[in-house]
Amino acid sequence: MPRSKAKVYICCALILLCVVAVIVCIAVFVKQKCPDGTFSNAAVAADSGRCSRIGRDMLLKGGSAVDGAIAALLCTSIVNPQSMGLGGGSIFTVMDSSGKVKIINSRETVPRKFKPDLIESCPKSSQLTSGSQWIGVPGEIRGYEQAHKLYGKLPWATLFHPTIQLAREGFPIPQIQSRYISYIDTNQTQPLRKLYTDKNGNLLQAGDIVKFEKLADTLEMIANHGADSFYTGKIAEDLIRDIQEAGGTLTVQDLASYRATVTDAWAVPFGEYQMYIPPPPAGGIILSFILNVMKGYDLNSASLIGEQKTLAYHRLVEAFKFANGLKKHIRDPVFSSEEMAKKFTEESFAKHIRSLISSNTTHDPQYYNITPYLDSMGTTHVSVLTEDGSAVSVTSSINDIFGSMVFSPSTGVILNNQLSDFCGREDKIFPGQQPPSSMAPTVLKSRSKTLVIGSSGGSMITSGMASALMNHLWFGKSLEEAIAAPVVYVDSQSLVKFEPNFDEKVIEDLKARGHSHATAEHLYNVVNAVEKVDGCISAVSDARKLGEAAGY
Repeated sequence: MPRSKAKVYICCALILLCVVAVIVCIAVFVKQKCPDGTFSNAAVAADSGRCSRIGRDMLLKGGSAVDGAIAALLCTSIVNPQSMGLGGGSIFTVMDSSGKVKIINSRETVPRKFKPDLIESCPKSSQLTSGSQWIGVPGEIRGYEQAHKLYGKLPWATLFHPTIQLAREGFPIPQIQSRYISYIDTNQTQPLRKLYTDKNGNLLQAGDIVKFEKLADTLEMIANHGADSFYTGKIAEDLIRDIQEAGGTLTVQDLASYRATVTDAWAVPFGEYQMYIPPPPAGGIILSFILNVMKGYDLNSASLIGEQKTLAYHRLVEAFKFANGLKKHIRDPVFSSEEMAKKFTEESFAKHIRSLISSNTTHDPQYYNITPYLDSMGTTHVSVLTEDGSAVSVTSSINDIFGSMVFSPSTGVILNNQLSDFCGREDKIFPGQQPPSSMAPTVLKSRSKTLVIGSSGGSMITSGMASALMNHLWFGKSLEEAIAAPVVYVDSQSLVKFEPNFDEKVIEDLKARGHSHATAEHLYNVVNAVEKVDGCISAVSDARKLGEAAGY
């Protein structure tokens, strides 16, 4: 009996080993069967192929999702310096491998001293608000520091090395960066103009070699000595001196006292997903509101056929108009209650707004409680998803193109114009207050899927993200098709603008319903996203900014 029992046990063990081997083989086989153009382990979607690859290389070295994101952002600060950099601020949405989601907010703040008539001097129409009076206290590097402390794996300095080398050696100006060099004003921005002129005084163009040598020095100091070296000491003194010589009001005390904040993400149910968004003063609440309103119409692929398509876009435009009316309620929670903003994410509120949307007509701006505010443009976004399931969605900005247009020649830093985001949104501002933002770095998580998504484009961020998510999750388009689909945008004057190649019949039908239409020279929405489904990762960097994702 003992021998026969032993044989049985051995047979059972062998069978179990065979089953395990078969399961492992199936898992490996399935993993290898990911479609062309997708990845099996991890991916980074930044504004440019170069920066996506730098982020990916950090992951290959054993870095975390945060490591990859910071390295990609540092790269973007010289590849697209018109969009973001050390002189700005960022918002991270970070999901760790256990599924917990935190927000790291290093958005700029109002300095201790500012022009008393700043809000009264806001432009009455949307335009670039350059000038030192609009500079907020930059928080970018404090945000990186906090994110790295909580989630970093690689040494801090390692994240900086690729960008330092690139900034010192120089590189051909990419097409997107070159597109905006002409925005640099000749008279007001001599230091910034000098950065982009050759020895004959001509502005550099696409393909010309550009170097950021002073910025490389600053980055090297931060890499070797930590974030404190930017906020105190020589860099801080040099930066403040340059800002004050340009007429700005920031002080060394403003820099020294800046702190990034860490909070829980807001979780909003969204179909099979939990959608994690940053709380005010970020724009995630506006994105959530738009999607909640549209969710009630039970949209699907058939919604893009015939009259149903016009009706779907009419309702979307109406949702955008109501969203514009809500923007004035998105404020820094330290200086305003969050209760009203929380209401905007609730299904009952979306149901109420749907009751105000008619199927065949639109209304005057007063119907949507819209008050004039400034449209903005600019910004960058990075999405990262790693092997262990952790993810980062981070949006970073100096606000408008080249921010305030103030360049610090001593440090190589381009300063933000983030205080202009208060225009039309606040009657009074206070030291330490963060301006409202359209930034909406988002992570969507279901039992079997993860979608990391965000956008740049200033006021167009939430419109571009809502369009991409609707196209992908409801209309059945692939992630790449969903992001590439032409978008519609409603500006601060309630004018409806369409991207080139938008369906002409829908445009005409919307005009017939009473929507005021204006031609858009440029729409700046740029969505970068990474998604994991069935073990395979799709990563898309928006072609509008000639982006390219990277993974392995």
